[in-house]
Amino acid sequence: MNRNSIRRATTCCLTAAVVLSGSSFVTNAAVNAGVGSLISAAQNEVQIASETSSTAGVSEAIAKSLGKGSAQVAQNEKAVVKSEYDDIAIAQVDNYVHVRSAAGEDGEVLGKLYNNSACTVLGTEGDWYKIHSGDVEGYIKAEFLVLGNAELAKSVGRRVADVKTESLNVRSDSSTDAELLGQVPEGEELSVVEEKDGWVKVSIEEGEGWVSSEFVDCSTHYIVAESKEAEEARLKKEEEERRAAEEAARKAAASRSSSRSSSSAGSSSSSGGSSAPSKSYAPPSGGNGQAVANYACQFVGNPYVYGGTSLTNGADCSGFVMSVYAAFGVGLPHSSSALAGVGYGVDPGAMQPGDIVCYSGHVGIYVGNNTIVHASTEATGIKYTSPANYRPIVAVRRIF
Repeated sequence: MNRNSIRRATTCCLTAAVVLSGSSFVTNAAVNAGVGSLISAAQNEVQIASETSSTAGVSEAIAKSLGKGSAQVAQNEKAVVKSEYDDIAIAQVDNYVHVRSAAGEDGEVLGKLYNNSACTVLGTEGDWYKIHSGDVEGYIKAEFLVLGNAELAKSVGRRVADVKTESLNVRSDSSTDAELLGQVPEGEELSVVEEKDGWVKVSIEEGEGWVSSEFVDCSTHYIVAESKEAEEARLKKEEEERRAAEEAARKAAASRSSSRSSSSAGSSSSSGGSSAPSKSYAPPSGGNGQAVANYACQFVGNPYVYGGTSLTNGADCSGFVMSVYAAFGVGLPHSSSALAGVGYGVDPGAMQPGDIVCYSGHVGIYVGNNTIVHASTEATGIKYTSPANYRPIVAVRRIF
């Protein structure tokens, strides 16, 4: 995902007898839009970082213009750094609010800012804010936004750590001597719990543990506005994915039916017997989410293997989901973070069997009755877990 930064200026307070009326420092913002369903509770998010710009040049010019008093001004000058949340506004609406081309109800609709989505306020015009969010810049009536509320911004934002090393060790404490809690592959995105002294506390399936900040990139993600064009493209893409999944399921079901007929004919003509395997598995049957869930459940009890993709000999969490769906003719990535972008998003409250449930550094398949099946850890293997929200759900994605 692309990430743009919000630049924030510092302001100077001159405590000498100098009055600057009407002067200000401009704040710029650019928040990158996510693509995917905005129905989902934890959908596509973007990075907002802050920078502080120096006002030393302005201060020096003022001091020089005061002649003899310049030394006193310089001595009394104090720089006040704005909070990174001062220019961030959060939408507080029932569903969404339109972003318009002008400060008025007659302005052209440029896009939508959904509830709890973030934007950066660039200025005001009457009772309207000029905002920038995602790939949308326009106007929103001020009454629909809460500006500069750090607690609200923190509550709707998500602090994440992107893994940038081949295999990241997660430890029980902030020390290289601490017990190894688990490992996470490169490219995964983990929820941040705490940051201190060169260490980052993250959430993984084994629990909360510490990683060196040297091996991760931390950023804050917010849901942002969606332009009219992006919304149209998203809806078209989701419809195409639905149709492609339905066709793949139809072909897979027809192929399995043909294979079963051939197998049955071969069995009736054979004689003699052979020893049965210790555990047998039914082939995938059907082409919907319930069929996916049924097929996945029969592998409960099999081992977890880091980096594995075998449903019988061992798989990790994303390898398990990938291999289950591969049996239905659907190709998925071997990455829990990447799985958060497949198919189309649904609200966690509307989960159906077969849906892919994504967590921080982990993923499973919803099987109904508030339960998921997943390759959990080396200690537990492939297992059921209930409730499905035993950990915060980052996204729910539907294939069928």
